[in-house]
Amino acid sequence: MLARRYPTGAICGTMRAIRSKGRSPILIRESGVNADTSTPEIQAGTCFHCGQPVPDDVHLSTDILGEPREMCCAGCQAVAEAIVGAGQEAYYRHRTGFAERADELVPDFLLELQVYDNPEIQKSFVAAGEGDTREASLLLEGITCAACIWLNERHLNNLDGVLSVQINYATHRARVVWDNSRIRLSDILAAIRMIGYQAHPYDPQQQHNLLQKERKLALRRIGLAGVVGMQIMTLAVATYLGDWLGIEERWRHLFNWFALILVLPVLFYSARPFYSAALSNLRTRRLGMDVPVALGLTIAFAGSVYATVTGRGHVYYDSIAMFVFFLSTARFFEFRSREHSADVNERLTRMTPATARRLSGDQGASETVPVAELCVGDRLLVRSGEVIPVDGVVEEGESAVDESLLTGESVPRSCGAGDELIGGSLNSGSPLTLRVTRIGEDTVLSHMIRLMERAQGEKPAVALTADRIAAWFVLGILSIATLAGLGWYWSGTGDWLAVVVSLLVVTCPCALSLATPTAITSATSALVSAGMLVTRGHALETLSRVTDVCLDKTGTLTDGELVLQQTEVRAAADAAQALQLVAAVESVSEHPLGRALVSAAEAAAGGAGPRPVTQARNFPGRGVSGVVDGRRLFAGTVAFVEEQAGLSVPAQDLAALEDSGLSLVVLADEQAVLAYFLLGDDLRPSAAGLVSALHGGGVKTHLLTGDAASPAQRVAAAVGISDVHSRLRPEQKLAFIREREAAGAVVAMIGDGLNDSPVLAGAAVSVAMGSAAQLSKFNADVVLTSNSLDVLRRGFAQARRTAAVIRQNLSWALLYNVIAIPAAAAGFVAPWMAAIGMSLSSLLVVLNSRRLRQLPD
Repeated sequence: MLARRYPTGAICGTMRAIRSKGRSPILIRESGVNADTSTPEIQAGTCFHCGQPVPDDVHLSTDILGEPREMCCAGCQAVAEAIVGAGQEAYYRHRTGFAERADELVPDFLLELQVYDNPEIQKSFVAAGEGDTREASLLLEGITCAACIWLNERHLNNLDGVLSVQINYATHRARVVWDNSRIRLSDILAAIRMIGYQAHPYDPQQQHNLLQKERKLALRRIGLAGVVGMQIMTLAVATYLGDWLGIEERWRHLFNWFALILVLPVLFYSARPFYSAALSNLRTRRLGMDVPVALGLTIAFAGSVYATVTGRGHVYYDSIAMFVFFLSTARFFEFRSREHSADVNERLTRMTPATARRLSGDQGASETVPVAELCVGDRLLVRSGEVIPVDGVVEEGESAVDESLLTGESVPRSCGAGDELIGGSLNSGSPLTLRVTRIGEDTVLSHMIRLMERAQGEKPAVALTADRIAAWFVLGILSIATLAGLGWYWSGTGDWLAVVVSLLVVTCPCALSLATPTAITSATSALVSAGMLVTRGHALETLSRVTDVCLDKTGTLTDGELVLQQTEVRAAADAAQALQLVAAVESVSEHPLGRALVSAAEAAAGGAGPRPVTQARNFPGRGVSGVVDGRRLFAGTVAFVEEQAGLSVPAQDLAALEDSGLSLVVLADEQAVLAYFLLGDDLRPSAAGLVSALHGGGVKTHLLTGDAASPAQRVAAAVGISDVHSRLRPEQKLAFIREREAAGAVVAMIGDGLNDSPVLAGAAVSVAMGSAAQLSKFNADVVLTSNSLDVLRRGFAQARRTAAVIRQNLSWALLYNVIAIPAAAAGFVAPWMAAIGMSLSSLLVVLNSRRLRQLPD
C-alpha cells in the first residue's frame, strides 16, 4: 500500500529532508523496552509507529489496540492501517523497538551516490547545456563484452529524463546527457548499479587503477585456468587412451573425480565474469552474449557430474577448462587492444597538471593552487619545461611551446605577448606570464576530448545493424540448440549433451559485435595521434564512400595569410625603395593588403618601422594617399590611382599583371607609376598531394570559393583541380553540394571560415581545418588539430582501410557461424573443438582490427 501511494522517489526525497535536518531524538528508556509490556515507551507528541516527533501541523491518527494513536505522516498511517487491516495488530503489543524510518530503509550506496547531485562537486565533471540539460562523462566498472555496452545503453535510454547515452567500448566511458529537472545524476548512477554495474564520475587516475586491476585479475584467471586445465587434460588423455588400450573402471572413476575437483576453481573463479554478465542479462530479461556461454558451461558441468556420480556417460571437464582458458585469453587480447586505445585518450586527459602557479598582486609573488580553483582573469607563471595548465593569453615573455600531442606538429611554435596558448602544451623556452581565458570544460583540450568521446560513443549504421543481429542471434542459437538436443536425444545415440554444449559454445556472437567497434576505435586512436580528430561516429564510414570532395580556397588550400609575391618596378629606383615608399603610405591603412605590404617592408628592413607620412588620407576599399619625403604618393587599385594621381596606367602592364591571379596594388606619384605589387596567400605544402591522392582514388574534386575567378583559377591550376566555382556565397556553396548529392554523389566538404559553417553542416561528411572558426569545428565531423593536409590524405586512406577491415571482420564472423552451426548440430564439432573455434573467431577479429593502429604512408 505504501509503495503504491508513495513511490520510491518520494520516500527518498523525504529521507533526504530528514537527513539534512538531522535526527530527532527518540524518547525511549535506556533499555529500550518497557518492563511491563515489552514494548517501547511512547511519549506524548511522538508517532506511535516510528517514534518520530509529530509536526505541529499534522493531525493524523489510527485506532490501534483499542485507542487512537498519533501518526507523524501519511506514510506511517498507511502502514499502520495495513497492519491492523491484515489482523496483525498484535505486532504493536509484542514489538521490542520502533519501525525503521525511510532513511534507514534506503541502501547505503544510494546515500553515497546522492553526493554527486551537489552542484559544487559536479563542476569538475559535468558540463551544463541549454536550460536544464547536463552532460557528464562516467567510468563504468563490470563491462566484459559488447553486450554489456548494449545492455547499459538500452537500460539508461529507457529512464525518463535521460536524453542520450553513448558508451565507448574501448575506454568503458559513458557520455550521458540528461534533463536535470526530470532526473538526477544519482538516480542514473543508481540505475546502473541496479543491473549489476558500477559507475563513477570519470577520473584519469581511477581509470588507470581500474585497468591495472582488471589486467591483473584477468591474468590470474587465465593462469589458473591454464595450469589447472593442463592437469585435467593429463587425466583426460589417460581416459582417452584407456578407451583404445583398455583401463580398469575403478581408475576411470578415480580420474573423473580428480578432474571434478580440479575443475571447480576454474568454473567458480576463472569463469566468474561469464556468469556475472549472464546473470545481469537475465535479471533485466535480456539475452546477452554471455548467456549461451554460461549455459553451455553449466550444462557441460552438470552432465559431467552426473556421469561421474553414476558412472554412465561422458565427462567434459577438459572441454570446460579449455573453453574458459581460450575464451579468457581471447578477451584478454581484446582488453589489451582496448587499453591501447584508451591510452591515446588518457594521454590527452593527463596533459594538464593538477596545480598551477598563480600570481598575486603587483609584486610578482606566486602561490601554488589546484587548477580546479583557477578563475578566468587569473595571472599565471609558467616556467620553462612546465605544462600550461589552462587556456590563456601571453601577457609577458617570449618562448616556444610544444603542441605536438594536441596538433601533431613536431616543431615548437614561437609565442609572445598577445598570443593565445592552449592548456596541455609544453613551454619549452623561457618563462611566460599568461592571463587565464578558459577553464574546466570550456578549454580547447576539454572540447577535443568531448568530441573524441562523442565520436567513439556514436555507432555507425553498420555497427547498429550488427548489434541488432547479435541480439536476435542469441535467441536463435538457444532455439537451435534446444531443437538439436531434442533431436539427438530422441535418436537414442546418447550424444545429445555434447551436441548442445558444442552449439552453445561454438556460436557465441562476440565476433559479430566486436567487428565494428574494435576497428573504429583502433583507427580513430591512430588518427588522433597524427592530428586528425574524428568527432562523429559515422565520419570514417562516410569518408570511405566519398565520391566528391569540395574544398574552400582561402585557409584550406592556402594558408590564408597574404604575403608579397612579386614586385614590378617602373619609375622607382629599385624594388627595395619602392617597398619602403608603399609601406610608408600604407601604414595608415587597416586593409589586409596594406598590412601585408607593411610587414614585408619591415622584414626587408630588419624590423625597422616605415618612414613617416603626413597628410594621409584613407579611401576604404580603394586605396590611400599621403606625403612621404616631400612627395605625394598614391597606393591602391588601378582606378583609384588613375583618379587621384591624374595619370593613366599603361594597358600593356595591366594585361600581364591581372592574368597572374594575384591581388594588385599600384604605387604612383603625381608624375608616373612607380611600381606594381602582387600579393597572394601561399599554397599549403601538401595541398597538391591531397588532390593528387583523391584523384588517384577516383574521387572528383571541386573548388568552391567566394574569391574572384582569377585567384581561384591560379590556386586550382597549382593543385590540379579543374572544376572551379568562384564568387560563391555560402548558400550557393550549399546548393552546389545539394545538387551533387541529388545526382547520387557522396560529398565531403573541407573548409575553415565562419561562412563555411552551414556548408559543413550540410555535407554528408565535413572536415574543418585547425585554424577554423569555433562554429565551423562544432559543425564538422572531422577536425584537423593541425593545418597539415597530408594528415587528411592519410585520413582518407585510413577510412578506406577501416571500411575494408570492418567488411573482413563481419564476413569472417558470418562465415564462421554459417559453417560452425550446421557442423555442431550434425555432431561434427566436439566441445573442446567448439571452445577453440569460438575463442579464435573473436581473437581473429581483434587482431585484424589492430592493424589499423598504424596509419598508411
